[in-house]
Amino acid sequence: MTPDAIRIAHPDKLFIGGDWIDSTGDGVIEIVSPNSEEVVARVADGTEADMDRAVAAARKAFDEGPWPTMDPAERGACLRRMGVELEKRAPELAAAWTAQVGGLASFAPVMTGGATATLMAIAGYADSYPFVERRPSQMVNTAIVVQEPAGVVAAIAPWNAPYGIMSAKVAYALVAGCTVIMKPSPETPLEAYIMAEAAAAAGVPAGVVNLVAAGRDASDHLVRNPGIDKVTFTGSTLAGKRIGEVCAGRVARCTLELGGKSAAIVRDDFPIEAAAAILGNTITIMSGQVCAMLSRAIVPKHRHDELAAAIAKVMQGVRIGHSDAPDTQLGPVAMKRQLDRVEDYIALGRTSADLVTGGNRPAHLNKGYFIEPTLFANVDNASRIAQEEIFGPVLCLIPAEDEEDAIRIANDSSFGLNGSVLTNDADAAYRIGRRIRAGGFGQNGMKLEFGLPFGGFKQSGIGREGGVEGLHPYLESKTILLDGAPAGF
Repeated sequence: MTPDAIRIAHPDKLFIGGDWIDSTGDGVIEIVSPNSEEVVARVADGTEADMDRAVAAARKAFDEGPWPTMDPAERGACLRRMGVELEKRAPELAAAWTAQVGGLASFAPVMTGGATATLMAIAGYADSYPFVERRPSQMVNTAIVVQEPAGVVAAIAPWNAPYGIMSAKVAYALVAGCTVIMKPSPETPLEAYIMAEAAAAAGVPAGVVNLVAAGRDASDHLVRNPGIDKVTFTGSTLAGKRIGEVCAGRVARCTLELGGKSAAIVRDDFPIEAAAAILGNTITIMSGQVCAMLSRAIVPKHRHDELAAAIAKVMQGVRIGHSDAPDTQLGPVAMKRQLDRVEDYIALGRTSADLVTGGNRPAHLNKGYFIEPTLFANVDNASRIAQEEIFGPVLCLIPAEDEEDAIRIANDSSFGLNGSVLTNDADAAYRIGRRIRAGGFGQNGMKLEFGLPFGGFKQSGIGREGGVEGLHPYLESKTILLDGAPAGF
């Protein structure tokens, strides 16, 4: 069962070894619309045995198949064919995002179109990346450094941006010569089904791309399978710690893109109304469910109250509604448990800070997982609402004594994913950006560019995705020292 706008041939099966096959169990994953609270799709629920079958298929394709030893340009051409198939299905990918997590239909084409464009850009590294290089040597006649695929990859994607995140993981793995098991979030499996169909249509060899949608136990079993050489995971820091521990136990490679509690510093030279527009509207993007979200705003103490009032005015003007309505600015959060989480943090905030606006479910929506954009002021940076990732449209406004204090507060976090400064002074923006302990930083807003490295410091993760740096975790370097030069060198 899938929504009418989405044409998946075998939602009741798994894609393993190039075939659509039945699960070894009889479980079903139900996808609930956060707009209506009704079941909109059902797919097969994979088991631990299914994970083992997928690993065996990927292992065979890596150990015996031609994919790892193909010329990289051939792999890139195959990935581009897959990208063409995905371009054809852009409306379905957009509809899947809206149906599963309530992503705004007005924004969905941008999300999905950008993700496919990124996949195509990654395919280009197959032609340009130096997989084989001759290096200077003081000891031998010929020193060659080659980059070889890391092996079989478990690609685990979250529910907030399922297509963009999964497609990038798969694209980097395929360019490198790895084989992949896609493990989407059980809340958002539909995009991975479309990707599996696109891989088959593009002629990706059997076993190179596999798909098993499953819950937590089967996913943990996948990570622990000794046939997995590398895990690439995007999700919560708690889950990332568990995966990191498992991988460390058998020295498996892992890339972890985890949570954030990113801060925006407001300087004195930046107008209050402009700052309010940026901060009040940014927190509503994807209902605040963005790991790099600017969820803390740090402002000079003497401007705090004025900025709080201005942000509240912006938030009170946000149009909340169903995600398929063209004028909706804030849709629902993705699921009931996420709404419960956000409401629990709002209850905590009421006891430790000043609730300026929001904090309630919208009066005009009696069904669906909706919450008003919420602003807390006079927030203590040591409080839980300032230190823990809420993953909802909740903004903490924190007063600072001066710029030095603002930088200290921004860095006083276990996370280090993103940051920003609101200023018209580019020199100041660069200077402050160099002092913030985060993997990304932007001037005047949440600036993200996935063609460049993306990832975090501290508990925001390990490794980078995006740009050519995103390819590195899928490769192993090998040094070959020769007495003579082989043909071609």
